[in-house]
Amino acid sequence: MYDQNTQTDVESADVGFRIDPVLARSWLLVNGAQYNRFAQAARSRADIVVLDIEDAVAPKDKLPARDNVVRWLTSDHGNATDVDAADIPGGAGDWVRINGFGTPWWADDLDALSRTPVGGVMLAMVESVDHVTETAKRLPNVPIVALVETARGLERISEIASAKGTFRLAFGIGDFRRDTGFGDNPMTLAYARSRFTIAAKAAHLPSAIDGPTVGSSALKLSEATAVSVEFGMTGKICLTPDQCAPVNEGLTPSIDEITWAKEFFAEFEADGGEIRNGSDLPRIARATKILDLARAYGVTGTEYEVDPGHAAAPSDTYHY
Repeated sequence: MYDQNTQTDVESADVGFRIDPVLARSWLLVNGAQYNRFAQAARSRADIVVLDIEDAVAPKDKLPARDNVVRWLTSDHGNATDVDAADIPGGAGDWVRINGFGTPWWADDLDALSRTPVGGVMLAMVESVDHVTETAKRLPNVPIVALVETARGLERISEIASAKGTFRLAFGIGDFRRDTGFGDNPMTLAYARSRFTIAAKAAHLPSAIDGPTVGSSALKLSEATAVSVEFGMTGKICLTPDQCAPVNEGLTPSIDEITWAKEFFAEFEADGGEIRNGSDLPRIARATKILDLARAYGVTGTEYEVDPGHAAAPSDTYHY
């Protein structure tokens, strides 16, 4: 199961901001049974905080973990006197990873969350369209990230991506490897990652969210995030708050990419702003996407500042 390490000191400079889940890079899982970690997660650099009442929580702790999550989502932490909760945003808008369809906890999870301002849910162990659609019926207008974690789910991933209610796809690497016996080599998982990206694109969803990297090695995390980028994935599940910043960095357009995009548009405009050959359209799309993402992620600077009035790229502004 996934668990999170505790960090006792979080500098104010590390306080992140939540962004549109369409563009979210770091999805931080927080053990729902450990309420004292929620405030730390709220101060983290995570694009999205996901309170976990599924894999991180033992069966005997499911009910108290669910109660913790409801308490957090419905609390006004801005008015809190508790030192751990003071000066942090309320839990409204945070996401929850819920137990899978068919488990003893799924229906009660949804019933509890239906009375909260939950930002969205990450549905575990999705293996069919019904898992998503039945969840969406009980939580109307709440975005659902379908966490696909088994061979059976992967075989149906195109259908799952097209299901009414699916907002994004996420790759549950740990359980998938246990189910299939696969190793963790990127080449071994290349087929699976490719299926996620292709299914998301075909269904007009935002790009898929890659699974987590276990361990605290900065090099290992950087290499793993580069693999996510190579396979067209634009999000990644994080297991500790300190993983969020490097994941965000790895999934953000680089200065070199931003420079290329700006230089391309300068050249294009200098040539009259008209399509010159068949390569211009894909290059325009790529350059537009790079600059839009840089703006969304707050990448600015004297030389590389992104025009705040630049229109968002259609491929990355799907809204539930």
